[in-house]
Amino acid sequence: MNRVSQRSLNAYQSPIRKLSAFADQAKAEGVTIFHLNIGQPDVASPIHPKTSLENWSKDYLPYGKSEGEDKVRKKFQAYYAEWGISLREEDILVTTGASEALSLTLYAIMDQGDELIVQEPFYANYNGISKMAGVSIRPIYTPFEEGFPVPDVQKFEEVVNEHTRALLLCNPNNPTGKVYSKKMLIELAELVLKYDLYLIVDEVYREFCYEEDFYSVLHLEHIRDRVIVLDSISKRYNACGARVGCIVTHNRLVQEQILKYAQLRLSPPMLAQEYAEQIINPGPEYSNRILSIYKERRNYVISRLEKIPGVTINHPEGAFYIFAKFPVDSAEHFCKWLLTDFRSNNNTVMLAPGNGFYSTEGLGHDELRIAYVLELEQLKLAMDCLEKALVSYPMSAVTVS
Repeated sequence: MNRVSQRSLNAYQSPIRKLSAFADQAKAEGVTIFHLNIGQPDVASPIHPKTSLENWSKDYLPYGKSEGEDKVRKKFQAYYAEWGISLREEDILVTTGASEALSLTLYAIMDQGDELIVQEPFYANYNGISKMAGVSIRPIYTPFEEGFPVPDVQKFEEVVNEHTRALLLCNPNNPTGKVYSKKMLIELAELVLKYDLYLIVDEVYREFCYEEDFYSVLHLEHIRDRVIVLDSISKRYNACGARVGCIVTHNRLVQEQILKYAQLRLSPPMLAQEYAEQIINPGPEYSNRILSIYKERRNYVISRLEKIPGVTINHPEGAFYIFAKFPVDSAEHFCKWLLTDFRSNNNTVMLAPGNGFYSTEGLGHDELRIAYVLELEQLKLAMDCLEKALVSYPMSAVTVS
């Protein structure tokens, strides 16, 4: 039988992972791939993962609470207190990563056909997650040539209509690295009040701000019942595979609705929560060291990219990505070619094509997201590969000087 759902046929495919089959084939042939396509940090977690098994006392793995284990919620509560944010334990619901946090949030507050306003470009999985929920994204395009400026409130207001239910921000932004200022967030709060909206903010990268202090929307007390924050331990503690995140909101009704869906998926993974409880909030020394490492990597990759003819970039203020414009007709074809045809000393590099970070057709065709998540020596080899690849690529505008 070869019949599948129309929903699956229309589903968005991850631009970050869609080329994985080509990467797997290259690796099977003995090729070394420098993965700059995905936000998988390589810095050691605060505690070795094996400790979660060493401290596990039961000889089986039970179900846990649908809202997450009490001790994990308490650790998140203490973490937010370090940021000057006062929460009750019941304001926090543990999720299977930030992606599930967004899914459950959309199920709880939006109906099919409702619209979600998002600055474009945006994290690629927002496309797929919103579509699964039957929600439409209403994008606000921000041009590469202008540095992906954070839109002013008027730009947001221009796209609000009777179907709008929420704004979705990523702060700091993935993929652009832009950071929403306190002033901008306060202005958006007034828009949220004016049009009776929710403000959903993905704050996964809050620890990665290079130029200014991070400001959380959870400080906006006058709209506290409209604010929903999505969070995760994946990036800040390099625990992507744990799949532990959380939803934070003071809105009791919203939390009750989210819990209904959380109960349907039973519980977040228990061993991962055991590990999360141990690594959350390791102290400022760890966070400061991580920020210093990524700032050095950011500066190095920027310096290399700026020397490649035809490549233009915008300097990220946060997160750990650079969204760059390349001298190619199709970034997606270039990314595939890197895996299937290009080799330099049996090495190649994997990148994420930029078109997947837009919902508007035709945008991002010559743009790429580069994740500077490898140690410096690896980044140097990856940048060497990239320079050679652009000279060798048959549809590149780069020529040997």
